[in-house]
Amino acid sequence: MKKLLAILSVSLVATAATPALAQMAMNHDSHSMAHGSSAMPMSSMSEGMVKKVDNTSGKITIAHGPLANLKMPPMTMAFAVTDKAMLTQAKAGDKVRFVADDVNGTLTVTKLETIK
Repeated sequence: MKKLLAILSVSLVATAATPALAQMAMNHDSHSMAHGSSAMPMSSMSEGMVKKVDNTSGKITIAHGPLANLKMPPMTMAFAVTDKAMLTQAKAGDKVRFVADDVNGTLTVTKLETIK
């Protein structure tokens, strides 16, 4: 009888704790995603061709395909860059993969790779 009461007590505690544990797990997962865990998808890279690099203005002009994350159709436009070193990575005529985002209201290349 004592064994049965012990099993029932453990079962009751486990059943009562399950919703709280599930909520804690959900909160932990959403907290991790909000802080850049690997579970959060990154912006996919777009492809384009560099038309111009302007060191004076700190901008790179790219003829690009659709930018899904910005809901933009293909076009040619000048972008700011997050790191001025990007301006030395590519030259007019280079094919590139890049990520562009809206950074404080300015369309900005945040990642740039040349395609060889």
